[in-house]
Amino acid sequence: MSGADGSGATFEALRGQLHEAATAFADGPGALEGILRGIVDDVERAVREPLEIFPVCHHSPASAIAMARRLREKQPKVVYLELCEDMAPLLTELRNCRLPVAVQAFASEVEGFPADWSPLSVVAPITEASAEYQAIAYALDTPGVELVLVDRSSDHVFQWEKDAETVEASPADTAAAAPDPDAPAAGEESALHGDAVGVEIGDLRPRFAELEEHLLRHGRVRHWSEWWHQYVELPLGDSDHDTYRQVMLLIGSLFRRLAPGEAHRVRVDEDRERYMWTRMREHLAATGTDPADCLYVCGAFHAASRVDEFGVHGSDTFTVSAPSGTTWRHGLIPSSHAAIEAQFGLAAGSVSIAATEWAKNLRRTRVKPYRLAGQAGTKPKKSLPAPTPAAAPVAPVDKLTGFLRRPPVLDALDEAELLGWSVEIVRAARRNGYLASTADAIAVFETSILLAGMRDRAKPTPYDFQDAAVTCIEKDRVPGRRDVGRLVEIMMGGDRVGQVGYDALPPLARDVHDRLAPLNLRLQQRGVQRALLDIAARPELGHCSDVLWMLRRLLPEGAARPIMGDRSLGERPIQESWDLALGTHQRSLIELGYEGVSIEQVLEQRLRRTAYAPQATAATVLATVEDAIVYLRSRRLADELGTRALEVLAGERSVDGAPEVLGRVRRLLAYYRTAEPVLPSWIESFVKTGYAHYCTLLPSAFTDEDATVRQVAAMLGFLFGMESLALSLGCDRTQLELALAQSHPAEPARTALLWAAQTHLGTLPRAALRERCDGLLANPLVVPAYPRYLSGFVHALEPVPALADFVVEAVSNAFARLPDRVLLPWLPTLITTLRAGGTELAPLIVREAGRIFPARLAELDSWVPPWRLPEAPPLGLPSAHTGDGVALLAAHPVTCDALAALLGCEGTWETAEPGGAELLTRHPGTVRALEALLAVS
Repeated sequence: MSGADGSGATFEALRGQLHEAATAFADGPGALEGILRGIVDDVERAVREPLEIFPVCHHSPASAIAMARRLREKQPKVVYLELCEDMAPLLTELRNCRLPVAVQAFASEVEGFPADWSPLSVVAPITEASAEYQAIAYALDTPGVELVLVDRSSDHVFQWEKDAETVEASPADTAAAAPDPDAPAAGEESALHGDAVGVEIGDLRPRFAELEEHLLRHGRVRHWSEWWHQYVELPLGDSDHDTYRQVMLLIGSLFRRLAPGEAHRVRVDEDRERYMWTRMREHLAATGTDPADCLYVCGAFHAASRVDEFGVHGSDTFTVSAPSGTTWRHGLIPSSHAAIEAQFGLAAGSVSIAATEWAKNLRRTRVKPYRLAGQAGTKPKKSLPAPTPAAAPVAPVDKLTGFLRRPPVLDALDEAELLGWSVEIVRAARRNGYLASTADAIAVFETSILLAGMRDRAKPTPYDFQDAAVTCIEKDRVPGRRDVGRLVEIMMGGDRVGQVGYDALPPLARDVHDRLAPLNLRLQQRGVQRALLDIAARPELGHCSDVLWMLRRLLPEGAARPIMGDRSLGERPIQESWDLALGTHQRSLIELGYEGVSIEQVLEQRLRRTAYAPQATAATVLATVEDAIVYLRSRRLADELGTRALEVLAGERSVDGAPEVLGRVRRLLAYYRTAEPVLPSWIESFVKTGYAHYCTLLPSAFTDEDATVRQVAAMLGFLFGMESLALSLGCDRTQLELALAQSHPAEPARTALLWAAQTHLGTLPRAALRERCDGLLANPLVVPAYPRYLSGFVHALEPVPALADFVVEAVSNAFARLPDRVLLPWLPTLITTLRAGGTELAPLIVREAGRIFPARLAELDSWVPPWRLPEAPPLGLPSAHTGDGVALLAAHPVTCDALAALLGCEGTWETAEPGGAELLTRHPGTVRALEALLAVS
């Protein structure tokens, strides 16, 4: 058909058929005439083009059958394919995969694009029942045939989105097709493509909502996938090449001319067409190839193009912009029918039905499809002879008139197929708990035919059958995990999930598989597998454990899940148990390969990226330090990130991360004190800087409404817990005393926290603290706020754990002294306050209460709380010659000598006046303290 002289008379019958359809959407006679002439002109223009245009629809079995048939007839020497040109090197790796898979371009670090777009990802899914796969397989396995990808590059996909000032949605939203209301929900399989931008060959769907609604209503179907299957897919399955081509051009032109005039989308569509025709003319000029020996495979929407650059004789007025500075990495990722349906807005099960239709078309038409040698168990192909010259072009013939008038016919083969479906769905329903019988199979069969007749169809479609099965079998409840609709989808082919073969994996993914080989698991298999690691008996499995923990850190949840075992600072594994699903999360593992050549390198890069991010806090940087030690065991990286944590801490002006900083510094100090001979210099500087930093922020934190009690308690915990180390490094305790003296909180919980800190420093005696709490309970105006004071005391256990007995005393006094009419109203407040703010500190209170309170109920009646026991009277100052002190020291001369030596006193024991008496005279306070301790004990 290419190269023939077109004539307007050839398509006069077509003009008459389109007249009535276009009237419903035209604004007037002028618009109607323009639509009619435009559609016919588009078809004629594409038919007359010397370079044959082959319009397709994405994942259409009819397009795939027509493509396979046309390739064997024409044997083109060059195949131009509408696919991102930078994906060409990956196509040879398709032979190492099991379809469906997706060709992906990925960029984790962007340059020239908004930072919130990162990571950038473009995918082009490929199924066996697709015209693009037939073209790829033919070109790669046929000697002397060249495959040229001519669509915009992945970089230009995002360049054009960035240049669109009117775009408000994300790039993925604008590039994908409009969502279908019956599209599948995003689940594990439908999320295989993530948030990637989908690139389709043949985005053939009405963009005019009223047109789609009109087609669905008059076609008596629920969604677009069903309309396409009934009115295009099935009729074109048996059509010849001319009929197929003209029908697809007609549909593409109709949808294009009735699409709304969205400026950005129209410009992107036209720029893509200019881009592709520019690339094709460049290739033709560079190679000198005859256009008659070429085939241009593109979506029917783009085949009906009206740009000036259209055709081999079009104008060369389009300039391809330079790529941005973003570095793109390419690879193959697994795909699935559900992922394709979710990304491109197709109805659930439509791609599975298309796969079933593809297999049926192959059996009926006996067309031999193209398949890449070595793929999915196929045998290597022998060398094929060189392509034969294409047949001479013939004049175009109008095939549309007869095609549009031909009704579908139901034959015996379709009836037998429908009967087989009915029997099979009843069998599947019984396996899933439904009370289905042979009568239900008959009912499904008859109901399918009835529904098809009600919808003006001569042949029930899989969608009619699904409706009939749901009506006749499901009834009022679903006894198992799957409803009947899902059972029909599975019966029609299910959600086929692809797999990228080992040889097509990036180096990082292959390295992971090699390092986990001692586990003797089929890691590429989908599903969960259990791995048992007895590291004590087989030390070589320790390296597998290291890999698994890093994968757990890098991959999504569920890819590597520990069942038994833990990885923390300073611990060595003995036995571990893992649930692995690397085959299910193959896409995520492949994308790691875009970031580096080993998981250690990727993890180190991510830790650095997190630590040096503009929004990084001291807590997040300390987390990277901990991860560097736990997962990488890298002292060099830990020191570098620790120095970064010191810098970030010095620049912080809030205390939001104080609790996490406290916990991580404690763990790191404990690790370094046991694993290293000396502390790293960075952590010493961190403690010293943190001590001064938190002393400075402490007064404002006590009064800051944005700071919580837990955060203030964490600051005090850092100051008190790190005090000995900080003072040894040169810090001054006076700074902490001044900070507490300048703190004047008004909120009850913070006030109690300040009292606890003052008690720890010795400026507020325990007796004075007890008096203040008694005063709170005695004041009726303060009693309602008493639970908040208790909350502050509970948080005070973080910096001052020695107050646990006092907290028990404060709670006990409240329950003992307050009447029920006062106690019961604020008891719920007390419980909720402690649960919300002191969950991790509650064990300290419980343990202390267990130590104080009697263990048996019988002892409770005679039990007296320790804080109510009478205190021992203060001892008077003994004289130099008489008193209990002299007698005590005389009875224990060794103790006296030891004390004298510690205090630097020299002397000997004498009968009249021993050296102990002289020591007592000089240091009476020490003797009183010693006597008090002995009296208490």
